[in-house]
Formats: sequence, structure tokens, C-alpha cells
Amino acid sequence: MPSRTYAGIPEEFAKIETAKVVLYPVPYDGTSTWGKGADLGPEAFLTASENMEIYDLESDTEVYKHGVFLEDAPDCNFSPDEMVKTVKNKTIDVLNSGKIFTMIGGEHSVSIGAIMAAAEKYPDISVLQLDAHSDLRHEYLGTEYNHACALHWASKHTNLIQVGIRSMDVEEKPFVKKEKVFYAESIACRNDWQQQVIDKLGDNVYLTIDLDYFDPSIMPSTGTPEPGGLTWYPTLDLLKKLAKQKNIIGFDIVELAPNPTSPASDFLAAKLYYKILTYILEK
Repeated sequence: MPSRTYAGIPEEFAKIETAKVVLYPVPYDGTSTWGKGADLGPEAFLTASENMEIYDLESDTEVYKHGVFLEDAPDCNFSPDEMVKTVKNKTIDVLNSGKIFTMIGGEHSVSIGAIMAAAEKYPDISVLQLDAHSDLRHEYLGTEYNHACALHWASKHTNLIQVGIRSMDVEEKPFVKKEKVFYAESIACRNDWQQQVIDKLGDNVYLTIDLDYFDPSIMPSTGTPEPGGLTWYPTLDLLKKLAKQKNIIGFDIVELAPNPTSPASDFLAAKLYYKILTYILEK
């Protein structure tokens, strides 16, 4: 029986030797504190991807033909420290091979190791965070590798630009760099903010997307939905401009907590991933 491939693509486009992209599913949900279920996100994403049209109408392309290798998911029954180390090591291996690293979580803490690896490979790395929450706590519930701390390390060691933020704890305020934050309330009703975001980034970018960045009207299936989020087409405009102007060395999509009675959020995550790949590889 043939092995599973991303989106059910033919085996010829799913080989590690020739693929330009590696997809790493990490079903980790060890530190989430309210809505559980992000560990089910990667499977829901993969199932939706297998039922998604893989011809992109906007670009008139089939980006999967550049090759996407689906990695085996790690055993996620481990501590936050071990999880960060596991993801970091995998990310380093992928980046050193010259391929684009992509990851589907899992909760947002899975991004910490990937960002650390990106900064090790690219000391000038910029991190673009699309998120409802700042995630800047130094530590939470006894670990610095909690989902609430997902971008704290990045805020100290990279050029971190945050977009869509509309919720945070008071203890995060000392770590906020106001000139590098695009709050949702200041951009949601504008159509001229995307280039302003990109202008704050360096040449090499790691992109991390917490799906609660989106308004819950289009993305309800996430652990901590927040009202007042961004919508589909303005976000695609940002991502399209980003891919044209910067070198996206990797990206992740996290915090999909699927609802078995409503797969719309699963399909949004699947489509978002495919659109980003298209913008990067078909530009």
C-alpha cells in the first residue's frame, strides 16, 4: 500500500530527494490552558488537504508539482523542553538541505524551536507573527515553552513584527515594541497596511500564523478565538506581497482545533497553506 502523501499528490511529487518543500505535522497540545484539541489539528488539516482542489485558480498553477514531502509526525508525548528541541533539530535539518520548512501544529509553542533554528541559520531573520495574542510572556505555568510564551524568545533575538494582535496580559507589556505591532483595531478597516508591515521586515523571513488571527466568523475552530480579527482577502494580499518582496525560508500554521461537525476551519487552514506555497514558488 503506498504511503500517505500531502494532499494525496502523486508519489513522483512527494519524494524527499526532489521535493522543494518539507511539511512537518506536529500534533502537540501539551501546554494549552483552555480550549483543547490542537493535537487533532494536523490530521484535520491533512484530511481537508486531500479533499481540496490542488489547481490554484488565481495563479493558474499546480504548485504541488514543485514537490512536497510529508514528514512523519513525531511522538508528542514529551515535555515542552523536549518538544522544542525535537522541532528545532528537524527544522535545522530541513533548512540545511536547502528546502523550505513548513509545519502544521499543534499549539503555538511548537513554533519556538522552528524560530530558534531559523535564527541559527539566518542571524538576520525577521519573524512575522499573525496572531490574536501577543504570546510574549517570559514563562507561564512553570515553563518558558508554553503556548503563551511562543514569541518571547523571538522578541529578544529576532526582528519580530506582530500583526492582528487584540488580546494580551498586562505582564506582557514590557516586552511589546509598539513600533513593531499592528493591532487589529488599527488595521481591520483599512486597506493600506500590508506594505507597511513588509517594510519593517528584513530580507529573510520566518512566518508563523496562529489561526486565531482570523475573525471567528471565518475561523471558529481554534482554542482561544477572539472577536475582531482579520479576514481572508486582506490577509492573502499581505502574504502575496510578502512572498514577492522577501525570502520566506519557512512558515507554520498552528492552533487548529477541529470541530468534527463543521469542517470549514479545516479547509481554511488547508487552503491557506496551499496559497502560501503558491505565492512562494510561483511568483
